[in-house]
Amino acid sequence: MKLGVIGLGSRISGMIQAFKEKCPELKVVAVLDPDEEKARGRLPEDSRADAKFFKTVKELIEVGKPDAIAIGTRCDLHTPYAVQVAAYDLPLYLEKPVSNSMEQATALERAFATSKCQALVSFPLRVSPLCVRARNLIEDGAVGRVEHVLGINYVSYGSVYFDSWYKDYKVTGGLFLQKATHDLDYLMYLAGAPIVRVAAMTSKGRVFRDASTKGAKPEANVSYHEGIGTPETGMNEDQSNVLLEFANGAKGLYTQIFFVKRTAGARGATITGWNGTLSFDWNKKELRRAWHHEPFDDVMTPDFGAGHGGGDQILAKNFIDLVKGQAKPLCPIKAGLDSAYACLAARESADTGRFVDVRQPQV
Repeated sequence: MKLGVIGLGSRISGMIQAFKEKCPELKVVAVLDPDEEKARGRLPEDSRADAKFFKTVKELIEVGKPDAIAIGTRCDLHTPYAVQVAAYDLPLYLEKPVSNSMEQATALERAFATSKCQALVSFPLRVSPLCVRARNLIEDGAVGRVEHVLGINYVSYGSVYFDSWYKDYKVTGGLFLQKATHDLDYLMYLAGAPIVRVAAMTSKGRVFRDASTKGAKPEANVSYHEGIGTPETGMNEDQSNVLLEFANGAKGLYTQIFFVKRTAGARGATITGWNGTLSFDWNKKELRRAWHHEPFDDVMTPDFGAGHGGGDQILAKNFIDLVKGQAKPLCPIKAGLDSAYACLAARESADTGRFVDVRQPQV
């Protein structure tokens, strides 16, 4: 199996290793990356010497002749390259967020409306064992009709979004698109319907521009960092909160906080209906079921590997099977666009103070 890679950063190099675990004969044969030395160093050993580097997508595909493509560039380049790849109808692994602006998202939607390209979007939380088990229980009637969904993400390593390249707002588009794109996707999966309307609020600069945390001898984990922008010029959020309305009538709430530390870290969801409530936390590796009308509670503690709650390995297998023609993408391009449009609506709502309808992709 021959893979072409556009943007060979650390995240996609980790996924290539996961691909090889599922398909040891996979080799990276073609790469498009401006830093050939670093990119070649990230390649698997058996691809390092022979992989060819190209300047354009056209050359990479038509000369390199890969069987599939993986896009792992920084966020603002996902759409421009995916639009070009869509014209070739090759299987595609596309990192999230699929787009970081409305202009990009609508361009991506147009490109895939007429493409035969089967794209797998990098949404490992949706396919992780904990989330899939929760969805199966919902389908079996554990909560009845889903009425409310709550998602939380208390990020204990949040300073990475302010002291590394993530701090560049023009690249990330903010932390709805950078972070919540995962969570809104799996919340839609659990609710069984897309998000159709949102109302959001954020805080910017109250924590990560507070110079009082810097001190005389700043440590690596202080919350004050230079060059992170301002609320006026554009910067990532200290926290983001969004009310959600789903197409099936369910309501919900998602909140993400980037300044918690240590054991305060948490990521998971609570799903409630008339019959019961399900709740889970990837950090705790725990799923709870509360029966509303019977004197029972169930606690499940699944054993899953690292990498987004075990989801990376499941995505890797799905991609290999997709390239072999043995499977459809578990997270198709529509899922990527559903999430991107919801995140863009949340960003607009936070900026304007209004409820915002979410565009529904036609792909």
